[in-house]
Amino acid sequence: MKKTPRFLLVLAPVLLALAFVSLPLTINAEEAPPEKKLTKSQEKFDADKDGKLNDEEKTAAKEAARAKAKETREENLAKYDANKDGKLDKEEREKMKADEQAQLDARKAERETKKAAKEAEKK
Repeated sequence: MKKTPRFLLVLAPVLLALAFVSLPLTINAEEAPPEKKLTKSQEKFDADKDGKLNDEEKTAAKEAARAKAKETREENLAKYDANKDGKLDKEEREKMKADEQAQLDARKAERETKKAAKEAEKK
């Protein structure tokens, strides 16, 4: 009777284990990845309403974001550039950040007030 080579005795269990490990990976690879839903802001640019942004729609969204950023920068300069040098120095940026934080705090307080009122109605 012929003996089984030793490398086969070692290699066979390793290959079997590898097959069991890779099997779930190949099954998952065949499934289509779930499509991400567009955000509300992305939906504005989905011209063909297919739930995806094609290259033209992505370009339009990027251009709109750039335009909005430029508009915001100009508004901030007009509002906070006290010395009118065309840029915001440290004190001007701190003032802007303080105002933004105050707005965030006010919105948060408003949401909490609405939530408390809603909970009070339930009782």
